[in-house]
Amino acid sequence: MTVTEPAPPTAPVPPLAERARSVGGSPVRDILAVTARPEVINFAGGLPAPELFDREGIAAAFRDVLAETPARALQYSTTEGEPALRAALASRITAQGLPTAADDLLITTGSQQALSLLATALLEPGDTVLVEDPCYLAALQVFGLAGARVVAVPGDEDGVDPEALARAVRRERPKLLYLVPTFQNPTGRTMPAWRREAIAAVAARQGVWIVEDDPYGELRYDGERVPWIASFPGAGDRSVLLGSFSKVMAPGLRLGWLRAPAVLRRACAVAKQAADLHTPTLNQLAAARYLGVLDAHVERVRAAYGARRDAMLTGLPGALPAGSRWSRPEGGMFLWARLPEAYDTVDLLPRVVEQNVAYVPGAPFYAGEPDRSTLRLCFVTQTPEEIAEGLRRLGRGLSG
Repeated sequence: MTVTEPAPPTAPVPPLAERARSVGGSPVRDILAVTARPEVINFAGGLPAPELFDREGIAAAFRDVLAETPARALQYSTTEGEPALRAALASRITAQGLPTAADDLLITTGSQQALSLLATALLEPGDTVLVEDPCYLAALQVFGLAGARVVAVPGDEDGVDPEALARAVRRERPKLLYLVPTFQNPTGRTMPAWRREAIAAVAARQGVWIVEDDPYGELRYDGERVPWIASFPGAGDRSVLLGSFSKVMAPGLRLGWLRAPAVLRRACAVAKQAADLHTPTLNQLAAARYLGVLDAHVERVRAAYGARRDAMLTGLPGALPAGSRWSRPEGGMFLWARLPEAYDTVDLLPRVVEQNVAYVPGAPFYAGEPDRSTLRLCFVTQTPEEIAEGLRRLGRGLSG
């Protein structure tokens, strides 16, 4: 008879880091997982329209790169980014009103990585970050994982209030102020030039970094371009500008960029070396080649997205309950709505999803006390006809 020896005792493994235990996942990603069924008209995501991707143009750029410089395209590259892409991008930014050299730029694996690198380079646990209210949700995740204390600055339909900002800087002594001034996620609002200038003056006078995230700026349907904050007096040596090719080229390329003063840019490059060594060489070289035809593609995308925004604005009065208010964004991807106070968009979402349509409740976007009557709608992923049907379903779900 064989006697089985008892298994030796095992000790538990060490716990996850506190930051990993305390910061939850993205509610937007959770909603997308629930609403992935093809019959659902999904206003919840921030997804560019896949039928508008320039598949042939991007494929041609990859073919040309692999045919002409295969050894370079398939090899390791520098952390700072491929010189061809940095030079072409610097010329594009300069032409848009902000003089920029290739050496001012760090290419990142999406602009989301740029945020993470900045958090690594600037933030110690317990440092304070000032944000808009509501704020881009994934930025709140980054700052939370860095162990930062996030404080919302009051504002209005034009964004952060400069006087409230000055008081918050004196009171909180923050490391940085994070903003999405152009077609903000989630509200769609755009900060006017005079307010950007006032914010630059606060940063110059009181000493704080400004991180300006601009993933949507090229998607303008109405009005005139507003200068970046970095272009205003006093902001040049304390402003970081983030950009992305995800909304105008293709998000699957995972290409973004960071423009920052030399000391901070070098610190971010060191952080990137530790994270991923460099952004994929092949993608960078293909993007550099595609930049030559990007403007024509962006014009096509603007025309389509502008029509989709108009379709959503046309259908909203019949979809939302009486007394609701909503933004009219001049560009970007998102529209923000506030229902009457009695409505809780978190509680209402399951009922709305039963109608095969989805939105994102506004509550997760707030660093401070949330307004639970708010919601975000993305208007670029569906056609005008699908938007009209989705809004009819939304109206049934909200009134059911």
